Amino acid sequence: MGENTRIRRRLRRLHAELRHRPVNFDPDEAPGGAADPGWHIDDYRQPLPAEPPGPPVPGGSWEIARRLVRDYEFADPAFIRHAYGEGPPEPGRDMLLQGRFYGLRFYLGVRIGAVVDGVVEQDGRRARVWGWNYRTLQGHLERGQMDQEVRKWLDTGEVEFRIHAFSRMADIPNPVVRLGFLLFGRATQVRYHRRACRRMAELTGAALAARQRTRGERAHGGGSHR
Repeated sequence: MGENTRIRRRLRRLHAELRHRPVNFDPDEAPGGAADPGWHIDDYRQPLPAEPPGPPVPGGSWEIARRLVRDYEFADPAFIRHAYGEGPPEPGRDMLLQGRFYGLRFYLGVRIGAVVDGVVEQDGRRARVWGWNYRTLQGHLERGQMDQEVRKWLDTGEVEFRIHAFSRMADIPNPVVRLGFLLFGRATQVRYHRRACRRMAELTGAALAARQRTRGERAHGGGSHR
């Protein structure tokens, strides 16, 4: 049996075990506040290339960003990546992630909580939204939830990527890992979120540029045969 086959079998087994693990926090309890200061709450907004006002443009910034969010492409593999359980987000589906933390690798289980797809209204403005969230499972280094979505404001055409997350350290049995997380976990988490925003901007811009080059080449090629 080859090494790759053994790794795939192990990942498949670890992923299958996730169905027996509960979410390791109560999603109905709002974290934060003076009564419970242990939670970290993060909210990031990353502007993406704008579109004309109105519904999303076919093949435009919003549709490209939606695909990147759907496929978890915004996550920098230097921090975290899919290990097993890839596929379109669906409520209740388990994902096995591989986290990288100061040279160490950890397999982390999360469960998709909800998928958002529609038009929302905020402060009298309407936005086309697509996104999803996941929640940490028992055995994860953290407790919490992360929401990721792409919005297009219909009145102005502004497009943005959003991350909203709340988290706190879970019970970590290994004393070395626990100490490392206490010292460096929060800083790594902030770097991950910021890098995810930059990565979304970079990938969306690159995909738009590639699409424009392709259209230009086709127009040029078509003109050469006239």
